[in-house]
Amino acid sequence: MSVSDHLVRVLSYKHDSSVHRSWEDIFLLDETDDYIAAGSRRNKVIESNGREWISKEPSIYIFSKKEWYNVICMFKKEGISYYTNIASPSSLKDKVITYIDYDLDAKLLPNGSIKVLDKKEYAANKEKYGYPEETDKTIRDTLTEILRLMRDKVFPFDNELIQEYYDVFQSYLSL
Repeated sequence: MSVSDHLVRVLSYKHDSSVHRSWEDIFLLDETDDYIAAGSRRNKVIESNGREWISKEPSIYIFSKKEWYNVICMFKKEGISYYTNIASPSSLKDKVITYIDYDLDAKLLPNGSIKVLDKKEYAANKEKYGYPEETDKTIRDTLTEILRLMRDKVFPFDNELIQEYYDVFQSYLSL
């Protein structure tokens, strides 16, 4: 199996089904009943307005298939930084990973500090897109659970497991 056989695309949508962002050439590492694991190194990201940029750090992605989040585990000089998108459960079909991004994000830095991001964007888009009360509650409950998982440093915020995925990703790239 060649490296290109492992490449997938990621498509992020907004609540109204409009495309939010896409990532090209993400390397599929694993798919379980609960999540999809992927890796990337300097891949192209395309914003909904057409702006393109290249990611800086090598990363491992964990896309939950059952829970309302996905995590980008970025390998930086100071350690692994975790960026969590509160989002609908992800799916993989025809080499494309998809999910709905719900704006609210949380970040776990290598020093253990945690930040909640984009609260204003979430409030504005909740109004703009008319998120149902059930969706709003799920998003708020997910954020609470993510913060607990971050504090406890358990999956997907487990440096050891993420490093194992990164090592597998690196071995594929060296073929």
